[in-house]
Amino acid sequence: MTSDHDMLWRRCALLGRVLLPLVDQEPWRQARRRETLSARGIDTAAGERLIEIFAALAAHAVALDSSVSAAGFDDLPLKVVADAATGKRDYELLAGLPETFADDRDGQAVNIFRLYTYKGGQYSHSLLLLSRELRYALNVLAERSPTPSRTCGDIFRRATEAGLPQ
Repeated sequence: MTSDHDMLWRRCALLGRVLLPLVDQEPWRQARRRETLSARGIDTAAGERLIEIFAALAAHAVALDSSVSAAGFDDLPLKVVADAATGKRDYELLAGLPETFADDRDGQAVNIFRLYTYKGGQYSHSLLLLSRELRYALNVLAERSPTPSRTCGDIFRRATEAGLPQ
């Protein structure tokens, strides 16, 4: 049986996976992001995967701080997740993670994030840039939302409407 904590992580990881495809519905946004990553010396595929896991980590940290269960995750405001992406220290985002991940890609991405966090220097600078890209992506989605609540659940509904895998 899957624990609520594991289910919460899965919801957070799903948010990370659908985030960029939803933002990229306007193709120029993807081109801008990739140009920015490349100009900063960040491999595009690796940078985009780190943005995905960054989103999951920020959402997870906020959910834990707010004592939100997996069932209540959809009500989490995007603004709070965006604030955590740039407002929390990188190592704070790593607190309270599951011991194992159902998806090995998540475990690998978390380990890369962890390595970047503790290596410092240019790696910390890369995480700063990625946190800004994440905040920008979350704000873009929040502004597109037809509802004033702009929650994680709104993102999941839009991902379903766009036919993204869940």
